[in-house]
Amino acid sequence: MHEMKQWRGYGFRVNPFVFFVSAGLIVAFVAFGTIFTGATAQAVDAIQATIVTKLGWIYSLVVGALLVFVLAVLAVPKFRRLRLGPADSRPEYTYFSWFAMLFSAGMGIGLLFYGVAEPVLHYSNPPHTPGGTADAALEAMRLTFFHWGLHAWAIYIVVGMALAFFSYRHDLPLTIRSAFYPVLGERIYGIYGDLVDVLAVFGTMFGISTSLGLGVMQVNAGLAALGLVAEDIVNQLLLIAGITAVATVSVMSGLNKGIRLLSRFNLMAGLILLGFVLLIGPTFFIARALVGEIGAYLEDLVGLTLRTDAFHGIAWQRDWTLFYWGWWISWSPFVGMFIARVSRGRTVGGFITGVLLVPTMLTFVWMAVFGNAALHVELFGTGGMVAAVNDSVPGALYAFLDRLPLTPISQVLATVVIMGYFVTSSDSGSLIIDILTSGGDPDAPLGQRLFWALTEGAVAATLLVAGGLQALQTAALTTALPFSFVLVLMMVSLWRGLRADSAPETDHVSALAPARARPHEAHGAEPGHTASHAHNPAGE
Repeated sequence: MHEMKQWRGYGFRVNPFVFFVSAGLIVAFVAFGTIFTGATAQAVDAIQATIVTKLGWIYSLVVGALLVFVLAVLAVPKFRRLRLGPADSRPEYTYFSWFAMLFSAGMGIGLLFYGVAEPVLHYSNPPHTPGGTADAALEAMRLTFFHWGLHAWAIYIVVGMALAFFSYRHDLPLTIRSAFYPVLGERIYGIYGDLVDVLAVFGTMFGISTSLGLGVMQVNAGLAALGLVAEDIVNQLLLIAGITAVATVSVMSGLNKGIRLLSRFNLMAGLILLGFVLLIGPTFFIARALVGEIGAYLEDLVGLTLRTDAFHGIAWQRDWTLFYWGWWISWSPFVGMFIARVSRGRTVGGFITGVLLVPTMLTFVWMAVFGNAALHVELFGTGGMVAAVNDSVPGALYAFLDRLPLTPISQVLATVVIMGYFVTSSDSGSLIIDILTSGGDPDAPLGQRLFWALTEGAVAATLLVAGGLQALQTAALTTALPFSFVLVLMMVSLWRGLRADSAPETDHVSALAPARARPHEAHGAEPGHTASHAHNPAGE
């Protein structure tokens, strides 16, 4: 039987290769970026240009394939009935807590940052059509729904379902490597598995740090709008320090206390802000527009998915669609593992339906309320939203709230919600990186949790000081390229696993493992006896 490598010392309990290589790469990148800011920016820009120009179509194909795969799994009744855990397992969390954690981890800060800014930017500068018109407004919302809709959650579903399936049904470690057991067999415990987990840690850290950087910029803009502080790097660093301290307390308290309670608070506070804008704003206009925008989104879903702009130039797609696909893919180890962590006991069908539809609809409602209300101001009200967004994307939300009644109250509430999502993203990311680097241990030592929580804050702060936030976003896009191929292999592996477990009277692990790596062959056991780390859901 293969055991996961482990190193203990100084309050840590980690997989030595995954921990030291990933931590070393992160520290080296930050140090180099701080010392050689100009050279780093040039190198990253060159890498981004190469990827987008020559390989951008890969993102479109992979993301489209992931959505088709998820729908295909949902269409198979025997797959839908399988549980993400033993046959008698049941969900640990209520639907409300589960949806709150999904939404907080999956989108969070991004919705607040782009909820006003993206629709207005698409309205003023849509691809291939004139901006500033009623048609441009509809196109703006369709594109916004496209970037934040089904595709993003399909990516998270594949990772989350694969991890939950192989970890909770077959007692494999809760790490990315376990998703490849049907393909690699026992080799997941070797260098191949280590490299997959290192890549997942690297992408998660950079994706989280990008989000935290955006969040700090927006909180700073909000406090500046309230007249409390200036909008500058010093205050952004102070905010990072303060909010990271709160996140550290949360992550050290664990999933059931800190993250669950914060997620519920975030969702409730966010719904209050959403309800305020919906009721104070053009309520019936928003509702009417939302229905039409969902129809427009679904009508052109295939065309949007496969759009590559081969004849129109790559600039718009580079700045928007490809960036989002890269960002969601680089985030997928983090969000997917977090979703797996909170989804034990749910059926495959319930898991897919819940993760795909509920957060997507909440996202559409959020974007419709804030986006349509902002566009209504621009088209039928006092105007000025295009100029405000062009002046400051982080300040776009506050510029919009300034045009509504009760401005100070709504701006304070928005700032509280952003800070709440900042803390949730930070402590969720710390928890996931901790699990990855400890070989799947969900209860790593407190000192280890503290290390990763502080590291995230330090990375975001260092990159803000170095002016490297844009480079960090590009690094997330770059990390997504190799992980795209990991996701393709993950679909193959998960399909094999689902087929094996849905077959009647199947020895699940023996059926899942490749012939050359089945446990009884790898360890000398007699045929018909599985390795001790492979759980048979039927209890046989």
